[in-house]
Amino acid sequence: MELIKELPEVFEDFAEQRKNSFLAVKELKDQGVPVVGVFCTYLPQEIPAAMGAAVVGLCSTSDETIPEAEKELPRNLCPLIKSSYGFAKTDKCPFFYFSDLIVGETTCDGKKKMYEQLGEFKPVHVMELPNSQSEDGLQMYKNEIIRFQKVLEEKFGITITEEDIRRATHLRNEERKALKAFYELMKLDPAPMKGQDLFQILYGSTFKFDKEKVVSEINAIREKVESEYKEGKCLDKRPRILVTGSPVAGGAMKVVKAIEDNGGVVVAFENCGGARSIEALVDEDAPDIYQALASRYLSLGCSCMSPNPNRYRLMGELIEDYKADAVVDVVLQACHTYNVETMGIKKYVKEQYGIPYMSLETDYSTGDIGQLNTRMAAFIEML
Repeated sequence: MELIKELPEVFEDFAEQRKNSFLAVKELKDQGVPVVGVFCTYLPQEIPAAMGAAVVGLCSTSDETIPEAEKELPRNLCPLIKSSYGFAKTDKCPFFYFSDLIVGETTCDGKKKMYEQLGEFKPVHVMELPNSQSEDGLQMYKNEIIRFQKVLEEKFGITITEEDIRRATHLRNEERKALKAFYELMKLDPAPMKGQDLFQILYGSTFKFDKEKVVSEINAIREKVESEYKEGKCLDKRPRILVTGSPVAGGAMKVVKAIEDNGGVVVAFENCGGARSIEALVDEDAPDIYQALASRYLSLGCSCMSPNPNRYRLMGELIEDYKADAVVDVVLQACHTYNVETMGIKKYVKEQYGIPYMSLETDYSTGDIGQLNTRMAAFIEML
């Protein structure tokens, strides 16, 4: 089979989508479309989408504005939090600048306190997220979703109907199905593309505001990759790596690049932005749509949950389905919940599946790229 040496043009288009959407979000604002900026996978985007708002993930994956953030925030704080605050404070991110409302969530202590300061110069609504996936937690989050809807209705002077929410839920489900079908191509061995290419599609799709168009585009890309694979266009045989842990978009993608520059291929992303965000659908035919939304979103396996069995469950499924040869656990510096969970994840991977595991603590800087390459070269060689 032929080794793919260059990125297909479509991957490059999605890689540039975040930049392209800077102009798109301004055009939407000029048309009077509300813009809601969000941070987290736990946030049910169906609610603002139901009122016709453009929902966009806020800039939080670069070290560009961290020095400015550190004038007010501790230096030994998670880079994602410092980056988020820095971009909001400096107005260097058009998404922050054009957001009519920023929505946070109580996933970790650092973010909760950062939202307090962010609220001094940006309109912020914080959703109370329970720290366990219990029946009481589910009821609490259902109430929070209803409260969020009322906040939107009051702020924007509109009414969001149940029909609106079900319509938005259906469209979001269709997007999830398309993205899942696309990343399931990585079950093929040899892999049809690099994990970097895969993630460009997953991440880039979040910055496309016409969701109906996104679904058709993703399906077309999948069909193109499938067709080229049948013609023998794919990677050479490589060790297959599952990436888990903290989000890897932006500056943290250096870990994925180090894996693939040193002979491996990332066939699955368990973390936010990967399978965790897409695997589960909302029961759009449920009698109580708010209960269905709460149930789907609260089931996500983030380390902010105690206990966190759903992360282990999803990881096990991905290891089996994608025939992973090893697991790399990415931990952003000072992300305490993910750091504490590394011990349990290592034990689970080694005892349940008998495959190698590596934990990497990093930030958004380029200072550790040499060290990452050295460690990853040795890890891949061992495989």
